[in-house]
Amino acid sequence: MTVMTAADLQDFLAREFPQVSELNLRIEEARDRYVRVRMPFDDRHLRPGGTVSGPAMMTVADCSVYLAILATLGGVAQAVTTNLNANFLSRPEPKDIVAEARIIKLGRRLAFGEVDIFSDGVTEPVAHVTATYAIPGGGRADA
Repeated sequence: MTVMTAADLQDFLAREFPQVSELNLRIEEARDRYVRVRMPFDDRHLRPGGTVSGPAMMTVADCSVYLAILATLGGVAQAVTTNLNANFLSRPEPKDIVAEARIIKLGRRLAFGEVDIFSDGVTEPVAHVTATYAIPGGGRADA
């Protein structure tokens, strides 16, 4: 059961995290334990050699896991990243970045998720990210 829709998440992000607005993230889909987020291409995200930078991809991955938690639990603004691990698989093209985040485990105090990151229109991921979030006050207990 999705608690927050893509539109709800977009509004929440604009209201609670205005500093992220320059990334122009677009939440394309949201459902229970899943979101798809697009970061439109911008020259500011490039590193020398014309590839999208690792920090830009890690930012969209971190935001995506957070948004997948919100889609499932609602507006728990206090949820915080406790661990983020990125594996860069191939050179991302200078295109939009699309992140597909899934929550693998959602407990009372911790959530664990993974993100596949793609260059727009490319079927193989350019990065795979895992993240753990602490949920102060408790989330939901899943067996």
